Amino acid sequence: MPGSVSADHQEKRARFDQLQESLATRQSTTHFTHAGVSVIAFMLISGAAGKLFYDSLRTPFLAWGASLLALGLLVYGYVSYRKGRVVLQDELQRYETLLALRHELHLDNPAALLPR
Repeated sequence: MPGSVSADHQEKRARFDQLQESLATRQSTTHFTHAGVSVIAFMLISGAAGKLFYDSLRTPFLAWGASLLALGLLVYGYVSYRKGRVVLQDELQRYETLLALRHELHLDNPAALLPR
């Protein structure tokens, strides 16, 4: 019987270490950063395109190109934001699992970690 408890403990510890390593790098922040930067670039480029449309007697081709680029950046920002939300939900679920394993392994209790 003690061998199975030790094997179960080692399995939980391996799962804990795996979860901890996978949560060390947060992919959701990368997606949110891409979304934020692309929205800021969208605002700058769409403002420049608007100014080109406003100041021009004839519609310049550069303004149309800038408008298409700005629209592409807005779509990319939306897609990145949606990906970030999905990845964040997965990360939060893995974090809850990590906390449950931490509690089961008694890693929150410093007295349990002392040698006997």
